[in-house]
Amino acid sequence: MELYLFALVILFAIAIADLIVGVSNDAVNFLNSSVGSRVAPRRTIMIIASVGILAGVTFSSGMMEVARKGIFHPQHFLMPELITIFLAVMITDILLLDLFNTFGMPTSTTVSIVFELLGAAIAVSLFKISQNGDTLLTLGDYINTGKALAIISGILLSVAIAFVCGAAAQFLTRILFTFEFASRLRRYGGIWGGLALSMITYFILIKGAKGASFMTPEAVAWIRTHTWTILGAGFIFFAILLQLLMLIARLNILKLIVLAGTFALAMAFAANDLVNFIGVPLAGFHAFTLARDTAAPLTTSMAALQQAVHTSTFFLLGAGVVMVVTLWRSRKARTVTQTEVNLGRQEEGVERFGSSHLSRILVRMVTGLFDSVRRSSPSPLRSWIRRRLDAEGYQPAPGYDGTTPDFDLLRASVNLMVASALISWATSLKLPLSTTYVTFMVAMGTSLADQAWGLESAVYRVTGVLAVIGGWFFTAFMAFTVSLVFAFTIAWLGGWAILGLLGLVGFIIYRNLKVHASREQAARELALFDLKRVKDVDFAVRTCFEHSGRFLEKVLANISACFDGVFHQDRKKLKQLRRETSKLQKWANIIVANIFKTLRLTHHDELRDAGSYANVISALQEITESTRDLILRCHVHTANQHSGLLPAQRRELKQVRKHVEALLHDTAHMLLNLETIAYRDVAAHYVALKEALDDLDRNQVERIRSGASKTRLSILFYGINNAVLKISEQVLQLLTIFDETFNLGEKGAAAEESAPAPGRDKPGG
Repeated sequence: MELYLFALVILFAIAIADLIVGVSNDAVNFLNSSVGSRVAPRRTIMIIASVGILAGVTFSSGMMEVARKGIFHPQHFLMPELITIFLAVMITDILLLDLFNTFGMPTSTTVSIVFELLGAAIAVSLFKISQNGDTLLTLGDYINTGKALAIISGILLSVAIAFVCGAAAQFLTRILFTFEFASRLRRYGGIWGGLALSMITYFILIKGAKGASFMTPEAVAWIRTHTWTILGAGFIFFAILLQLLMLIARLNILKLIVLAGTFALAMAFAANDLVNFIGVPLAGFHAFTLARDTAAPLTTSMAALQQAVHTSTFFLLGAGVVMVVTLWRSRKARTVTQTEVNLGRQEEGVERFGSSHLSRILVRMVTGLFDSVRRSSPSPLRSWIRRRLDAEGYQPAPGYDGTTPDFDLLRASVNLMVASALISWATSLKLPLSTTYVTFMVAMGTSLADQAWGLESAVYRVTGVLAVIGGWFFTAFMAFTVSLVFAFTIAWLGGWAILGLLGLVGFIIYRNLKVHASREQAARELALFDLKRVKDVDFAVRTCFEHSGRFLEKVLANISACFDGVFHQDRKKLKQLRRETSKLQKWANIIVANIFKTLRLTHHDELRDAGSYANVISALQEITESTRDLILRCHVHTANQHSGLLPAQRRELKQVRKHVEALLHDTAHMLLNLETIAYRDVAAHYVALKEALDDLDRNQVERIRSGASKTRLSILFYGINNAVLKISEQVLQLLTIFDETFNLGEKGAAAEESAPAPGRDKPGG
């Protein structure tokens, strides 16, 4: 029994870690709308969500039955066999959820735990069948396969129904209120608020509190029987109350709706999904205590687990505290939330996902369908709808940190109302529906209806949605497969397998932490180029200088690393550099997008500089392409195991490297610090480079004539020199444009006169 007591301790230790990774993923369900709309300071949002979680965990006692008897029949298993199942499930769960968190992909913790239980239970059942000499036909006696099939059908229903309902509700709401909804909200916002809050209140009753000790079966039955009475009374009460609050207190009712919905979803998450994290360890604890009180603890049937067991409030509150702390401290929770917010944001920007063949097909199909509907609709109707949905010139109120929200409060309220209504409806009909799937697909449907997926971003957003949906099915497959393998391993090898798997868990989580840290660093670097706060042309142009300087610093670092890699034939370094060329392309694209934003701010009499902006864009793209070509050539040559550079070629390329690095360094420094341009000094580097390349060409021709330099080596040598020359020409062109068109030297001098130098007192001080 000591071994199983140790296994039980491990189960609870893993449960704490699983709570952390689980909350990090599921937080997106209740934070998406409030964070995306910036309904309140983040601290206020987190406090409301935390209160919802603490309220919800005390209601989750009734949900713990799933882990004990929802997937398998416990009367056919012994305590050691159940401990084996539960260990395999928890080890798999923490690995799988942490993997999704690392890459910022929301998934369903319900689906993961159900299929992990199914896979581990099948593995142990097959192990028992083989030992007892039974046939595979007896597998049905051990497993409740109906539950897994219900979950699969729930996935398909959730995706389709939630997306369509979200899109339809947002379309009708936007038609009613338009993007300029402030005045219309004052006239009939009470009706909208009454409808939303009555839905959210019913959601709290039917989904959040149904497992509470004070909710008797009779009370739950009464709520389900009198659904329309509750909704009608709530609608009338909230409609009158909110209309009075708008008229008397000038309250923004959309903020109240979004915060109430955040509380409701956080409460429902804690009440229903807590079983996914601590249900299995608690089931193991109950199995251990039942076996310990018998005369033969290792051979006693666990049929008693079929009985209802009250979960200690101490366990529930302890889990709630861990969840709240995780919500406040987890960086991965922010990563997952940001994925969903970015997929639904109203404005264009840097897209996290690329395009795929399937997404392009879907966009073409939907675009064609919309065009057909548009052509068949009467012209007056089309004009009326176009006016109601016109977002041209619309600017949402700034958030509390001074930046623009990703979407407005009206869409956030639709997200929460529709998600609450769908989940409540499915729960009342006892249909399997995932909270994660519903909230995500509703948010994507409202984004589509709000025209957030324009032609400039549709393929990238659709790719992201398809990636998330594919991840949901991947969750089910991996949860089943990995837990099955782990359960077989533990059943076959015993304690040694447990230690080995725990070591594997620690190693993978450590690697995931490093991967997530690098992804966070890349996100912070991209955030440096954010131009959401553009207010005037002068600020935008000055920021463009700084961004270009930072971009050239990155080019300099890549070129230096590329020279090191090709000199030492370091294939791994060149391979890593090749992977990072996409980062350089993203930086260039963001700077170009910022230039377009700057053009939108220019007045008509300033458009004479538009040609210079175009030249800047061309220079940035040429520098990016040439840098990528340089790295690609060096990596392909080294990866194909071609001969390395000759000593003479290496010496000559060191001269080339010296000149191009000096040119990039000086230019980047001047642009970053807005210093007066020392154009002659930079041009001197370019002239020296040109002269060196002329000499190198003659030397290389002699090596080719003598046969010292083979074909592949000659191609590499000339390729490096040509790429470096193109980069240098475009850098000089970039500096010339900034100097002649934007008077960078004058701006830098003026800035130096108006700003105190470091370490000096301010003028007049």
